[in-house]
Amino acid sequence: MTTSTLTRPPRAAGPSLVDDYRRVRAFTEGLAQPLQIEDYVVQSMPDCSPTKWHLAHVSWFFETFILGPNIPGYESLHPQYTYLFNSYYNAVGERHCRPKRGLISRPTVAETYRYRAYVDEHMLELLDNAALTERLAPLLTLGLHHEQQHQELLVTDIKHVLASNPLHPAYRERPMDGPTSAPPIEWHRFQGGVAWIGHTGDGFAFDNESPRHQQYVQPFELASRPVTNAEYLAFMADNAYQRPELWLSAGWATVDDNHWQAPFYWERPDGENDWYVMTLAGLQRVNPAEPVCHLSYYEADAYARWAGARLPTEAEWEVASDGVSLDGNFVENGRFHPTPIDQSERGLSRMFGDLWEWTQSSYSPYPGFRTADGAVGEYNGKFMVNQYVLRGGSCATSRDHIRRTYRNFFPADARWQFMGVRLARDV
Repeated sequence: MTTSTLTRPPRAAGPSLVDDYRRVRAFTEGLAQPLQIEDYVVQSMPDCSPTKWHLAHVSWFFETFILGPNIPGYESLHPQYTYLFNSYYNAVGERHCRPKRGLISRPTVAETYRYRAYVDEHMLELLDNAALTERLAPLLTLGLHHEQQHQELLVTDIKHVLASNPLHPAYRERPMDGPTSAPPIEWHRFQGGVAWIGHTGDGFAFDNESPRHQQYVQPFELASRPVTNAEYLAFMADNAYQRPELWLSAGWATVDDNHWQAPFYWERPDGENDWYVMTLAGLQRVNPAEPVCHLSYYEADAYARWAGARLPTEAEWEVASDGVSLDGNFVENGRFHPTPIDQSERGLSRMFGDLWEWTQSSYSPYPGFRTADGAVGEYNGKFMVNQYVLRGGSCATSRDHIRRTYRNFFPADARWQFMGVRLARDV
C-alpha cells in the first residue's frame, strides 16, 4: 500500500482534527461490524492480515508515534503489543512474523477492541491540549491517513478470506444489478510537452508524491474508460492465457506456474458455462459492463498488447486527470465492488474510484526525494524497488484519502487488490 510523509494537515488543528479522529476511528469499526467473530482471526495468505490485526495495528501506530513520545509515563495496555502489532518499522523494535499473524488467537477480539478504546481514551485526552495538538498536527494527520489505508486493506483482506471459503459467504448482502452494456472506448488526445508532476504542497500528501518536478511527456492518447469484463472475456476467448507472445517473460512464467486462466476471483461453478466472480456480496455472475478487476500487472500489460495499445505512464495518467472530478465509487458508497459503466458516460470517466489503474511506471523516487528522518522514514522509501505504480483509488478507498498525485504500488503479480486497466497509445 502507498506510504507517507509529514506535511500540513488538510484542515486547521483543534476541534476539526478531533472530529476527524473520531470519524476515521469509527469508520474502521463500522467496516468490521458485519463480520462474525470467526472472520476476525483468519489469515488466508501471507499478504493478507487478519481483521483483528488491522484493528490493533492502527492503534499501535498512534500509541507508538504519538502517545509514547509525548505523554510522560504513558504505558501500553500490554507490553507485548508493541511486538505483536508492529508491521515493518525496524527502528522501533522487533516484530512478530507477518505470515503468522493468523496464528495469534490472543489477544481476543474483545481484548483488541479494549485496546482500541484504551488508545482512544488517551488520544482524546491529548487532543484536548490545543498547543500539543497543533504541534503534532502533521503526525496526527499522518496517523489518520495510515488508518484509512488499513481500512482499504481490511476490506480487501476480508474479501480474500471469504473467497477462500467454498461456501462463498457474503460480507454484506447487496444487489449487483445495473447496465450490462458499456459505451465503446473513445480516445482522448493530449499534446504532450513539459508537465509539472507531483504534489503541490497544499494539504496532506505522502512523501512519495514529492518533490513536485517537471517531466517531459510525449503526445499520447488515453482511453475514455477502463477495460470492461466483456472486453477481457474477448481476450480470454482468443486463448490469450495460452499465447506466450503476448506476455512479458516473467508474466508468462507466472501464468504457467500458477495456472492462471482468468482474473482473480473468477470461476465457473459446476454445470455452468458462464463466468462468476466472488464479491463481498457473495458469488455473482460476471457483468459485461463492469470494469474488469483483480488483474495483475502482467495481465494488464498482456491485455494492452493484445488490444494494440499499452499501459499509460504515471505521468501521462496524472496529466490526463487534471481537471477531472474526483467523484467516484469509493468505500463510503458501501458497494465494495466496481459499478457497471453506463451508456450515458462520456469524456474521461472512472479516473477515480472503482479500481486502481496499473501504469507502466516502475515505483521509484521522484528527483530530489529524501527519506524522512526516524522510524517514520521507513513508511515509504525502502519499498521503491520491484513494484509498479497504480493510480486513481478504488471502491475500497476513502473519498477524502485520494488525490490526483496519489501513488499506490504493488508487485507485478499482485491481484487481490481492486486493480484494473485503462489503455493508452502513442500518437
